[in-house]
Amino acid sequence: MNENWFIIINPTSGNGSAKKKWIPIYNELKKQEFDFNFSFTQNKNHTIELIKKAINLNITKFICVGGDGTLHTLVNVIFSLNLPNISDIKIGIIPIGTANDWIKTYKISKDYKKAIQIIKEKYTIKQDIGKLLIHENNTIVYFYNLAGIGFDAYVVNKAHKLKNLGFLSYLAGALVSLTSYKKSNLNIIFNETKIKEKTLMLLIGLCKYSGGGMQLTKNPNPTDGLFDISHINKISLLTLLGNIRGLFNGNITNHKLVKNYKTSRLKITVIDIQKTYIQADGELVGSGSFEAEILPTALHFIVPFIKA
Repeated sequence: MNENWFIIINPTSGNGSAKKKWIPIYNELKKQEFDFNFSFTQNKNHTIELIKKAINLNITKFICVGGDGTLHTLVNVIFSLNLPNISDIKIGIIPIGTANDWIKTYKISKDYKKAIQIIKEKYTIKQDIGKLLIHENNTIVYFYNLAGIGFDAYVVNKAHKLKNLGFLSYLAGALVSLTSYKKSNLNIIFNETKIKEKTLMLLIGLCKYSGGGMQLTKNPNPTDGLFDISHINKISLLTLLGNIRGLFNGNITNHKLVKNYKTSRLKITVIDIQKTYIQADGELVGSGSFEAEILPTALHFIVPFIKA
């Protein structure tokens, strides 16, 4: 197996800080004796082209220099290629992004020297991956952290315009959007449960954090083969303001307005004609009806070794 690493750098991550920090990161990788090739990504199609080229050269170890969106693109490209040896693929991350939510679950350091040391140790976890089939244009989207439909995705759209606020961009977007957002009528089916009602948002979680460090699903476990679902029918601006701490410490999931479930697959049908957005890993990926299923322990990520 090829011992080389391929590193993709998103120069726009962290409001452009990935490009600025690349030289010290490059020097540290050399210092820690990594054998690697690298490339700056220009756009999503360029990323696809780069990863395909690397895989054709039998490279199976990737390092993502960027944020949650860059990692989302990398994961989607890898699964879209239908690789026979996907279990050989290993992904590490040097986090430089606005929210960096996924790394919080595994306590990966934002200090690039420590992040590189973690990658060097090559300890991996096989994590579940979510798969969405979006009916609107029959597209498949994969996610590794959290997906959602409704207000959550609407806020993601707002938060992209408020990125200069850093990790608070999602919270600011939520507060700005809550009074103007029109709820969608959803038909939600999973296990033996059927929910048909006006819905503020439905969250489908694999890992613990989203929206700049918020904990919006009750008991996620990225290796248990199950989605952790939060269904919220309604919430007022006053309630949200009174529970800001609960958004970040997870107590919001115990609120009477939040219903929690576990499932490995679900189907969501949007009954309204209004556009209802879908987000995955903080990226807008479509709108309307979709199905979700879990791919258990589907991909190796390099994470710190935590003693039991």
